[in-house]
Amino acid sequence: MEANIDILVKELCKLPKETGWVEFKHNNCEPKMIGEDISALANTATQKDRDFAYMVWGVDDTTHEIIGTTVRLPLQKKGQQELENWLRVMLSKNADFEFLETEVDGQHVELIRINKALNTPVAFEKTEYIRSGSYTKKLHDFPALTTQLWDKLRNNHFEDVCCLKDLRYANVLQLLNVDAYFSMLKLPQPTEESEVMHYLTEDGLAIHLDNGLFGITNLGAILFARDLNAFPRLGRKTMRVVQYQGRNRLFIQKEESFNAGYAVCFEDIVRYVGALLPSSEDSSAVTLTTKSIFPLPSVREAVANSLVHQDLYITGAGPVVEIFDNRLEVTNPGTPLVDIMRIIDNPPKSRNERLASIMRRMKICEELGRGWDRMVLACESQFLPAPRIEIFEESTKVTLFSEMEFKNIPMDDKIWSCYLHTCLMFIQGDTMTNASLRDRFGLKETSAGSISRLIKEAVDRRMIKPLDPQTAKRYMRYVPIWASV
Repeated sequence: MEANIDILVKELCKLPKETGWVEFKHNNCEPKMIGEDISALANTATQKDRDFAYMVWGVDDTTHEIIGTTVRLPLQKKGQQELENWLRVMLSKNADFEFLETEVDGQHVELIRINKALNTPVAFEKTEYIRSGSYTKKLHDFPALTTQLWDKLRNNHFEDVCCLKDLRYANVLQLLNVDAYFSMLKLPQPTEESEVMHYLTEDGLAIHLDNGLFGITNLGAILFARDLNAFPRLGRKTMRVVQYQGRNRLFIQKEESFNAGYAVCFEDIVRYVGALLPSSEDSSAVTLTTKSIFPLPSVREAVANSLVHQDLYITGAGPVVEIFDNRLEVTNPGTPLVDIMRIIDNPPKSRNERLASIMRRMKICEELGRGWDRMVLACESQFLPAPRIEIFEESTKVTLFSEMEFKNIPMDDKIWSCYLHTCLMFIQGDTMTNASLRDRFGLKETSAGSISRLIKEAVDRRMIKPLDPQTAKRYMRYVPIWASV
């Protein structure tokens, strides 16, 4: 049982009779009602500038007297499904809550602690709710409240939200790897408490509270946590690496979770993934060496991108690296902010700007938008298909392939590789030709016919176009379809 919950209940009971971010109940635990109230309370907490909202069973709604309850939330079910799992399915992905229980003056009390809405309003069964006085109402029926809520949401950034409060300096040192912060940024580490906290607060990793204690922000935790599981909402953001036997997900060979903050464990993740990747021996070298069948620079960039560009507002999901015999898949929550057809040439756009900024300063990533350039070039240097990017409803997956003969590459991947090669040539001030595309795939001149058919297919799909359609075919040069020439 979490400590101090009884004190929390007593403090909540002191609140005025109508408080939009707290709901008191006796024994009513109808699932649909709970789902609607979680949506309403999360949204109202944001509107009222509260970090949390609460549903409390065992307190009289009128007098706020502690009367106890027979409700046991972990035992409640909706049909054959546990209540908590059902609620997480029916609520929007940004909903975050936890079940708590305590004894107060001999009376049993149950609670749901609800995190405020972030990024977008929390919805239940695809409908958003809000508290109006002591009632739960549909948000769309209150235009003024809708406007107020969206104003708050636009000004809230996940990185700035305080995830742990009322900490002493010693607690901060226990929770954050402060040594790593100073070491990775190549800063001299002060000995005075005030100077250490000055750096942490200036970078938005921690905050000074009005009571003289400290709080740790999501940014501080996600980057420098000794263990992300010690922070609410962030335990599921740990990077997982899974190696499978063969080419499917039937048998898992190895699985590892990296629980430390991303800055602390990034190099460990990359080394671990690299050690699991299949490799081949180069017997032609003077000294026997091994070479990864995957392009390691692309692996590093894909892992870094999955951390930096994930949607941190999506709860219950984190970045995952999955290793198969013939490919490596890196999946992260959220979809790209840029059109993937312009992923090579578009100016960079970071979803998590402060996170990206600090990771750039630590040389883990950059904000120049060259990550995909390097990934594609690394694949081309080993004559591999270009990284495949797939967008799903709430996630993005990048797939890197191992060595593959040209004839075995799926047509869609051949065309995508052709398109990205054309984009790279264009931003370098050059154009794609039959010869350059043959070189890109490591093919001889005898394959010119196959490459011509590939180019024609890319043109027919309106991904590339001739620089000058009147040129003779043997001298034809190509640019991306979006190029202004």
